[in-house]
Amino acid sequence: MTPLAAKVIWLVGVVGWFIIRYPHDRRARRTPKLRRADRGREIALMAVSATGLGVLPFIYVVGDAPHFANYPFRPWQAWLGAAVFAASLWLFHRTHKDLGRNWSVTLEVRDRHTLVTNGVYSRVRHPMYSAFWLWALAQALLLPNWIAGPAGLIGFGTLFFLRIGREEALMTETFGDEYRRYMARTARILPGIY
Repeated sequence: MTPLAAKVIWLVGVVGWFIIRYPHDRRARRTPKLRRADRGREIALMAVSATGLGVLPFIYVVGDAPHFANYPFRPWQAWLGAAVFAASLWLFHRTHKDLGRNWSVTLEVRDRHTLVTNGVYSRVRHPMYSAFWLWALAQALLLPNWIAGPAGLIGFGTLFFLRIGREEALMTETFGDEYRRYMARTARILPGIY
């Protein structure tokens, strides 16, 4: 593994992410919404996350900037990052497949929205967030730069911690006791831990 190969793996992973999401995003735009969270807040949170998971690492990948924040490349770390990114992409694909027409990029309740509790959702309430955490971790392992590497953990972490409570409140409001029972038997993002 070389630094260039690690950068290419990061780019391929990001492209894979968009390929997985594209058909679901198109379908979601056509599905009527019954309820949605504060749109401005959601856009701001997604911008912070996109900066950490996309903008800053892309600047590093194409321009090796900011150069002062580079640290020595470790091949074993990049190999681990590649494996984590592969796991992230698999989980991301599964979450979209299991959610089907219930998926949306922001906090929204769709027309005929159902509570999905099967597949990867049988043990974890928010496996898509798990996939994003894995992406952020993979980025930190693949990109040996103290800014670009951990930027995904900070950017996505901001979105996650400022959104998760509101998302679970929206789901409880929509599905009531059914969602409360689901919460009682599942973890948020990591089975058996959190």
